Amino acid sequence: MPKRHAPRHGSLAYYPRKRAKTQKAVFRSYKIKAEKPIVAAFAGYKAGMTHVVMVDDKPGTLTYGQEVVKAVTIIETPPLKVVGLCPYVKTPYGLKSLTTLMRIEAESDLKRTFTIGSGIDNFEEKKELIDRKRDEIVEIRILVHTLPRYAGIHKKKPELMEIPIVGGNIEEQLDYAFSLIGKLIRVSDVFKEGQYVDVTAVTKGKGFQGVIKRFGVALLPHKAGKRRREVGSLGSRHPPWISWRVPRPGQMGYHKRTEYNKRILKIVQADLDEKGIPKSYPTEINLRGGFRNYGIIKSDAIVLQGSVPGPVKRFVMIRHAIRPPKLAELGEPKIISIARVGGDKK
Repeated sequence: MPKRHAPRHGSLAYYPRKRAKTQKAVFRSYKIKAEKPIVAAFAGYKAGMTHVVMVDDKPGTLTYGQEVVKAVTIIETPPLKVVGLCPYVKTPYGLKSLTTLMRIEAESDLKRTFTIGSGIDNFEEKKELIDRKRDEIVEIRILVHTLPRYAGIHKKKPELMEIPIVGGNIEEQLDYAFSLIGKLIRVSDVFKEGQYVDVTAVTKGKGFQGVIKRFGVALLPHKAGKRRREVGSLGSRHPPWISWRVPRPGQMGYHKRTEYNKRILKIVQADLDEKGIPKSYPTEINLRGGFRNYGIIKSDAIVLQGSVPGPVKRFVMIRHAIRPPKLAELGEPKIISIARVGGDKK
């Protein structure tokens, strides 16, 4: 039997391999350069995958200028509702929130996420506090929540999160954040077709698995004894403990992972009213029956080239690329057609 040469399945860069604390995966870093204030990220729900026929516009490739087929992921991105902002000041122990300014409507779905008390009523007092300490503020983050009720995910409880405002100076960021409170942000206001973005999500969970599936360890020969699906050795006698580098059984999947430089091939816009309720569904990517295990896409959506972590219906966070490739300015891609997904095979 010939020798098998292959890299190990499990990268040592991801330890400890334990389950994610929450499905709401968010970014830790937003090192994005911009001339004017912009929203650094957007949220969505993974609907599924399909393929597109497009013109290869990447110089240097063998198929440059020709029609090619690319695998894509569809992410439904209903509008985000801005309900407040949170300025941060610098302290010897890191960034600290100065205050939390919120304005929530009575019929908001946020009551499904947390108890809405009386602490959010003093809006004007907190606004005056922020105006007095403008010189101390070093970072501005807006408080937004998703609108899954108007998506095809069949869910009502929204996700509440902080998204930084980047670009420009603090004065411009603060004025821009105040202007967004109470309004809806659509994905077309944050991203444009052709640009590169980073995505983060919690991967598909696979439960407790052995070393063969978890790390790709080779099966032991049949003469090895009463076991085959184990490692050959747990290590030397001294030191008298098992090193963390030795493949061991344990949790596989359901980890937070980030993938970089996914190109937006198309932004599909739905017909929405002022509250984000769809008037009609986009027909560019929908067929009767919708996406398998997801349903019909009702709101805005983006078409990302390549795959995205997580199963269908998983929450996905998207940000501007923090380390874009050299050919980041390719312009808008020329898409010939999108393979629509659904039960109708006509």
